[in-house]
Amino acid sequence: MSLPLSEHNTMTAVSDNQVLVETFAGDVGRGLGLARKRLDCRYFYDYEGSLLFEEICRLPEYYQTRTERSILESNAAEIIGGLPEDVVLVELGSGSSVKTTIIIEALFEKHGRVSYTPIDISYAMLEESAAQLRAKYDGLEIVSIAAEYTEGLARLRKFDKRPELILWLGSSIGNFERDGAVSFLRDITVGLAPHDRFLIGFDLVKDIEVLKKAYNDPRGVTAAFDLNLLARINREIGGAFDIDAFEHIAEYNAEKNRIEMYLVSRRDQDVAIEGLGRTFHFDEGERIHTENSHKYTNEAIKGIAGEAGLHIIRQWQDPKDWFNLTLFAPVR
Repeated sequence: MSLPLSEHNTMTAVSDNQVLVETFAGDVGRGLGLARKRLDCRYFYDYEGSLLFEEICRLPEYYQTRTERSILESNAAEIIGGLPEDVVLVELGSGSSVKTTIIIEALFEKHGRVSYTPIDISYAMLEESAAQLRAKYDGLEIVSIAAEYTEGLARLRKFDKRPELILWLGSSIGNFERDGAVSFLRDITVGLAPHDRFLIGFDLVKDIEVLKKAYNDPRGVTAAFDLNLLARINREIGGAFDIDAFEHIAEYNAEKNRIEMYLVSRRDQDVAIEGLGRTFHFDEGERIHTENSHKYTNEAIKGIAGEAGLHIIRQWQDPKDWFNLTLFAPVR
């Protein structure tokens, strides 16, 4: 597959929407068929969900985005300082790429050119954000890949062998259990060359009340984001969920240092999903587990990195020690 990387203002999206829908349907069937029902948080981010998350990021209670952005703004030059001129900026779960523009601008200032590859499961969000970036930055090369992260990286490396700076911002790593985080990082690390770098955002352990407010905003945007999972099932695989028959709750599990999000059935009900040919029963008060968001200590960051085959190049934190950005390289 040949992509016009040398042309300015180029956006090529690689996707297979049918496969994504089929995978979504299979995961929904398995998750709702469990004794303790669950839905995978990676399915939050269809187009509607991505827009809702962007709205969450603007909420005063949601400290993560503005705190991470402030770290990037203060340290962008250091983050890219040792990178080669032909580096490709790769972003996992790019969304609207708002924070990424800080790194893009730093690379333009240093090298005069930037190649950017966002990888996201939302094809529509990739197209929209790429159009906005093309309009803003003359000479920005964009190759967008609609896929899961490891698959997207594998596709990219088939046609582009340049050094990579991979961004994984927003503390998405917190969605994994510890073993899952290590396993995922190992999968990424396997494909890294010695000159590649991996920048990851970590949300740190902090006051519980700050965390609770961040996931239970008074405007109900986080609730709408959570409930959009059910609306997506209705849209894409013929679900018959009454969205008003469920409510969002988010609780802090102090033992595991994490926020846990659930959708709770307000009444006894049966919900048919045409695309699965199945009906699922929900008792009043029964929960669907939709997300964990683990909070880290610096010791925990060091521990999972070591197990995953990464070593720490540099770390940056805000003055309150609420958020951490760590730049990794593979151990070779």
